[in-house]
Amino acid sequence: MGFMKKVRRKATSFLRQPGFAKRWLPLLWILLGLSRMTILVFSFRRLAPHLGNPVGISACIPLLTPQQENKAAQIGQAIRLAARYTPWVSNCFPQAVTARLLLGLYGIPYSLYFGVMRDPSTGEFKAHAWVAAGRVAVTGGYGFNLFTVVGCYTSLSQNA
Repeated sequence: MGFMKKVRRKATSFLRQPGFAKRWLPLLWILLGLSRMTILVFSFRRLAPHLGNPVGISACIPLLTPQQENKAAQIGQAIRLAARYTPWVSNCFPQAVTARLLLGLYGIPYSLYFGVMRDPSTGEFKAHAWVAAGRVAVTGGYGFNLFTVVGCYTSLSQNA
């Protein structure tokens, strides 16, 4: 009976999600897996040209229309939802790559950031990737608060 209760709870939770997230969930699940595989198989040097236009360490966030900001927020919500249900690691980097793909598909300007910080408790370096579009933290939250930007990639064109 415990298994059925869990299935019912998950189904109810899924049905409460916004329509955009429900429609994109299967494809985003696959895209997160492909993004993760790409990150593991290819060097960053081979992946970087597909992330956008490299602008160094400058933190620039493109301005968006309210409609674009709404869509960017929906994309972020759907990616975070799909990432919770993958059996593989879908941390900040695969989420950022997936967000870049979907924002590009919708023609929404974005900035993809890479940052590092030194953990105060262990002294170890930690890395993070996040995507911003206008005022929306699409994936990875607002990494500017904790991480020093070491690389930024923006939309390949004005439209995406």
